[in-house]
Amino acid sequence: MHIHVNGKNIEITDAIKAYVKEKVGKVVNHYDQITAIDVVLSVIKNPSASGKHVAEVSCKMNTGVIHCEESAESMYASIDLLADKLDRQVKKFKDKSLSSDKSSIRNTETPEVVES
Repeated sequence: MHIHVNGKNIEITDAIKAYVKEKVGKVVNHYDQITAIDVVLSVIKNPSASGKHVAEVSCKMNTGVIHCEESAESMYASIDLLADKLDRQVKKFKDKSLSSDKSSIRNTETPEVVES
């Protein structure tokens, strides 16, 4: 699994890159079907905008893609919020996929017919 970190209007330092990989990398523990995670960190330069630091993630899996976006006053806060949101969405996605697999197994079983 690869974690790609890109920046818009911000220079990505080694500290930020390591922090993103530490926080977002924990998601892999919940679901092993993740193939790649793309993180885009950006800064809005408009002085009247609130939540100027934006973090976006696109989590690619074998069966779909999850996209999240969070903004906050500091980059580290937005990364924390993003990691929590991604964690919740991956767990939800995993539960849905596992429950749909179980329901398809139940539906394919043929009920026994009792003839009298």
